[in-house]
Amino acid sequence: MTQPPLAEQLPYHRLARLAPRHRWWRPLLGTLVVAVGYVLAVLVLMLCFLVLGVALGYPEDADGWPEFGPVSGTALDLLSIAVGIPVLLLTVRWIGRRPAGTVSSVTGRLRWRWLGLCVLTAVPVLALAMGAMVLLPSDGGEAESQWVGWPAFGRALAMLVVLVPLQAAAEEYVFRGWLTQTAGAFLRSPWAALVPQAVLFAAAHGWGTVWGFADLLVFGVCAGWLTWRTGGLEASIALHTVNNLLAFGVSAAVVDGLASDETAADAGWQTVVLDVAGIVLYTAAVTWWLRRRRLDRTAPAPLPPAHPYGVAPGQWPVHPYGPVPGQWPAHPYGSVPGPSPVHPYGVTPGQGVMPGQGVVPGQWPGHPSTGAPVSPSGTAHPGAAAPWPGTDRPAGPGGTGEDTPGTG
Repeated sequence: MTQPPLAEQLPYHRLARLAPRHRWWRPLLGTLVVAVGYVLAVLVLMLCFLVLGVALGYPEDADGWPEFGPVSGTALDLLSIAVGIPVLLLTVRWIGRRPAGTVSSVTGRLRWRWLGLCVLTAVPVLALAMGAMVLLPSDGGEAESQWVGWPAFGRALAMLVVLVPLQAAAEEYVFRGWLTQTAGAFLRSPWAALVPQAVLFAAAHGWGTVWGFADLLVFGVCAGWLTWRTGGLEASIALHTVNNLLAFGVSAAVVDGLASDETAADAGWQTVVLDVAGIVLYTAAVTWWLRRRRLDRTAPAPLPPAHPYGVAPGQWPVHPYGPVPGQWPAHPYGSVPGPSPVHPYGVTPGQGVMPGQGVVPGQWPGHPSTGAPVSPSGTAHPGAAAPWPGTDRPAGPGGTGEDTPGTG
């Protein structure tokens, strides 16, 4: 009997096909729902902050928006990105018809120990790159930075430690998670799914300099590759979180640093060279860890539904119109174990049975098609009427040489 079919192993970028009721249009509809739902969530958040600002008496700017200050304004910006996480997870569950955790990893959840190890790996690598950036000579037109003081820095740092991981994770769930898996629902190649999300990630940060765009593009490609290679978002979340914490922390340490409108897209070539070096070094370090740790990289696809009439996988197939003429009739309950078929009326005593092989087709004693000699044991093929040797009496209805009823 043949073995039942094995489930296909899906890599991370193909997990949109993990749903038992997957349809080609679900990822596309889900993308539209994520976009609309995110806009609505941001509008609700902004309305809440507007009401809060008016109630607390914050001064208004030229557009009528409350001026919360650098720290509170940064918190609002980070929260406006973080609200994308619940919107996306609900869309995966309702539209994608699969567990929401399948965006986190192939195991259906965040692997917290692996995430912690990636964070510990990213901190020294990216801190070294960030320290080198701080030491770069500033342009002559820039004013000298002034230390903000420990009280203000402490408040800003506490806010950043709470909200930056949510903001960084939200971007990873959208770009390395949802967009990668949406492309992977149609494309088998991981690179065909990873490159588009990296381009969209760089474009979402705005257009500043060519160097800044290239830096964001390298970040997106490396983070996407780590996601595919490790089977989850943990490595990319760690990279994004530590990178943003260091960048925001440096800005929070100087007066009006958090009020600056500059982003990574505005970076110069010296900064980009150091940042890319840190990203590549972190990617190499995570790859080194992977050789020493066993991580799940795939998830089993759902098996096709069972036959509606209960045909078990591996059964002997039955012709849709019954036995084919000339074929041995199929057993009503499937194939009977054994190397040779069994006579439909059972084994008659005295049949030609080969040891260990069962009944040999066409070799029943007295079979009319073979002309085999009739067994002297007093047994004939069922239905045979030939006389027994040495007598003129036909065989009885039971196939024996006893007197038949009505004979002398």
